[in-house]
Amino acid sequence: MTGTLAALGAGLAVIGAGIGIGNIGAKAMEAIARQPEAVGDIRSNMILMAALIEGAALIAILLSILLA
Repeated sequence: MTGTLAALGAGLAVIGAGIGIGNIGAKAMEAIARQPEAVGDIRSNMILMAALIEGAALIAILLSILLA
């Protein structure tokens, strides 16, 4: 039973991270289309936020496995 809960928690963390990174990419493309001269700043902020989301997802996956 605990293995199933760990898998469910890890799966939810991965789905949440995928949705978050997808939203970041979509909003960054919209921002670049509106203001093309700011592409460098937008790209660096997008990469930073994607890395933070992946870090949070990795922590959630590890905690769901370790606590189950």
